[in-house]
Amino acid sequence: MPEFVTTIETCVGRILAHAGVDIRVAMPLGLGKPNLLFNALYRRVAADCGSRLTLYTALSLARPHAKSALEKRFLDPFLTRHFGDYPDLEYVAAQHANALPPNIRVHEFYLQSGAMLGVAQSQRDYISMNYTHVARDVVGARINVILQLIAVRSEAGERCYSLACNPDVTADLLDRIAAAGAPRPLVVGVVHADLPFIGNEAEVAAEFFDVVLDDPACRQPLFALPREPVDVAEFALGLHASTLVRDGGTLQIGIGALSDALVYALQLRQRNNADYRVAVAALGAGDNDLARQTGDLAPFQRGLYGASEMVMDGFKQLAEAGVLSRRVYDDFALEQALADGVIAETLPADAADRLRSCGALPALIDARELKRLMRFGLLPQSTQLTGDNLILPDGGTIPADLRAEAARAAWNRVLAGRRLRDGRYLRGAFYLGSKDFYAWLRGLRGDDFDGLSMTRVSDINQLYGGKETLDALQRRDARFFNTCMMATLLGASVSDALDTGQVVSGVGGQYNFVAMAHALEGGRSILMLRSGRNSRGRTHSNILWNYGHTTIPRHLRDVYVTEYGCADPRGKSDEDCIRAMLAITDARFQDGLAAQAQNDGKLHRDFAIPDRWRKNTPAHLAAALAPLQARGLFPQFPFGSDFSVEELALLPALQRLQRVSMSKPRLAAFLLSSLWSRPAPAAEPLLRRLGLDRPKGIGERMLRRLVSRALRT
Repeated sequence: MPEFVTTIETCVGRILAHAGVDIRVAMPLGLGKPNLLFNALYRRVAADCGSRLTLYTALSLARPHAKSALEKRFLDPFLTRHFGDYPDLEYVAAQHANALPPNIRVHEFYLQSGAMLGVAQSQRDYISMNYTHVARDVVGARINVILQLIAVRSEAGERCYSLACNPDVTADLLDRIAAAGAPRPLVVGVVHADLPFIGNEAEVAAEFFDVVLDDPACRQPLFALPREPVDVAEFALGLHASTLVRDGGTLQIGIGALSDALVYALQLRQRNNADYRVAVAALGAGDNDLARQTGDLAPFQRGLYGASEMVMDGFKQLAEAGVLSRRVYDDFALEQALADGVIAETLPADAADRLRSCGALPALIDARELKRLMRFGLLPQSTQLTGDNLILPDGGTIPADLRAEAARAAWNRVLAGRRLRDGRYLRGAFYLGSKDFYAWLRGLRGDDFDGLSMTRVSDINQLYGGKETLDALQRRDARFFNTCMMATLLGASVSDALDTGQVVSGVGGQYNFVAMAHALEGGRSILMLRSGRNSRGRTHSNILWNYGHTTIPRHLRDVYVTEYGCADPRGKSDEDCIRAMLAITDARFQDGLAAQAQNDGKLHRDFAIPDRWRKNTPAHLAAALAPLQARGLFPQFPFGSDFSVEELALLPALQRLQRVSMSKPRLAAFLLSSLWSRPAPAAEPLLRRLGLDRPKGIGERMLRRLVSRALRT
C-alpha cells in the first residue's frame, strides 16, 4: 500500500529523502501537473545550491498576460474571473525572465503554442520528439520521481484511483524503467477533488503509487481553456473538412478555432442537414472526387468512433449531437461482425446463427468463452456453466454445444434483442478543455461513462503493441484532423517551429497520426490551415514555395484543407501536387507562387491560373455564407463564450485597435480622428468595464478617446 501524507511540506520532505541531491522529476503534460506541490519543491531546491532539480514534462499551462495597458484593462478582470486563484508554475515565469536558478533545468517536448518564442532558456532546453517516444527516451534521464494529479472516488467503501486526465505516458514510463532494470522512481499521486474521474484503462490500484498526497491545499482550480471565437474563413474551412468524414468511421481532432469549426460543421450536418447542404453548395464544397470518394454529406446513421490523443470540448459537442456514437469492442470476431454488418449493437432474432457463421460464436462454450460472452453482453452476468448446459440468472437453460440446429434456435431466443456492452465510443491519451467540458465529464453515468476510455499514448497514437489487426479494424475509415501553420506547394507541412529553429509548440502526435493514416486501409491524414495570416499590417500566404523547416515531409503528403477547399496530393506527381495546392491558395498569392514553381521547372510554362480559383478571396467567402449568418448560423462563439456581454461588445473594437496599431501611419491617423470622437451613451458601460469611465490624466483620456472611436467604427 502507498504511504499517505496530508501536507505539501511532508510530501516535499519525502521526495527529497528519496531522491537525494539530484532530483530528476517527470510530470505529465497539461492538466495533470500538481502545481502547488511542484512549486514547493522548486522553491526548496532553488534555496539549496547543493541540490539539483531537472524536470521532464510538456505543455506547461500558464495564464495569458497582457501586452499593453489597454489589453491589461480588458484581460485582468477576465483572468481573475475565469481562472480564479490558479497557481501558475513558478518555473514558467522564471523562464520568461531567463532567471531559472542555475541548479534547475526544465526540459519540455511540447510547448504552449507560441508562449516560448524568444525565451532563451526554454528554447535551448526543448527536446524534439514524437509523443509516442517520450517514455522510451526519458528512461535514459534516470528519473527518480514522478508527480501527477489523480482523481479518487469511493465505491462500496473502497477508494478507487484514476490517472484521469493523463494516463498517456506514466504507465509506459514505469514499464520501460522496470524493463531496463533501473531503480523504480518514487511515484507520487496528488489527489484533486474536482478532477473528473475516468474508469477503464485510466483506473489503477492503490499500489500503483508509492506516496498519495491528500491535502485540501492542493485543490488548485483546474486550468480551463477559454473558448475561442471562430470567423467566417474558419467556418468555411470546417465545412470543407466536414465533407471528408465518412459515416461509421473514426475521428481524431485537435484543439483551436479550426477544430471548433469542423465540429460545428459536423453538428450542422447531423442536426440541420438542409442548411448544411446549402452552406456546402455555397462554397462549392462536397462536389468533387475527394469528397465523393472519402466522405459524405448525409447525417450520421452509424456514427463515429473517437480515437484522439487529446479529448476536448469538441468530442462533448459531437457526443451530445449523436455523431460520436459508434462503439468499438476489444474482440476481433465481434468487431469484424459489426464492420461487415452481420450484426448490429442490438442483436437480431437470428443472432446465434449469424455469429456462428462468421466465427464470433464457437461450437462449444467453455468457462473462458462464457466469461467473454458475459463481458460483451451476449449473455447476462451471473450465467453459470454446469455440465452440458448454461444456467441463466432467471433459471432458464441453454445448451453449451451449439452444433445442433435446435440448440442454436434456443440461443437465438436468448440473444434476440440483447445489446452489446463494454464498447468504447471515445478513447484518448489526455484531456483538457473548458469548465463546461469538465462538468460534462463529471456528469457521465452508465454507458456514457463506461464508453469513454483514457489510455496510454502508445496505444492511441500508433498501431504497434501486439493488437495491430484489431486496432486497424476499429479505426476503419479514419480521418485524422490536425492543424499546421504553413505548407509548401510540394506538400510538406510546417507545424511546430520556424526556420530559425525557434519552437512554436512541438510535433506532439502529429507525425504519428500522419504515419498511421498511411498505414490504415481507408485512412486519411487531413492537415488544416488558414491560407493566409496578418502580420504587422500585411497579409502573408501560409502556402509557400519552400520553407526552411519541415514537420511532415513531402513524401507523407496527404489531404490539405484551407478555407478555399481541399487538396489531395497523395500519390500525385509534383506538378499535380502544385496544382492542387494552388487551387486552395488565396488568389492574391497564386500568380507569384505559380511563377516560382515555373521558374524552378516544376510547373509547365503554359500553365495559367483558372478563373474559378480567382474567387479564393475573403470577400467571396463572406458573401457566400452571409445569408446563413443572417439567419443565426455560424455565430462567432459557436459553443458559447466565457466573456461577459460587455466584453463581447468590446472585443471587435479592441481587435480593430490592435490591427490599427500594427501600422504607425494608420495609428497616427486613427489617433487624430479620435480627438473629435465622443462616446455614445451606449458605450458608457463598456468604458466602465475598462476603467475608463472617469479617466485620470492624459494617458487615460487618450485611451478613452481611442476606444470610443473604435466602438463607433
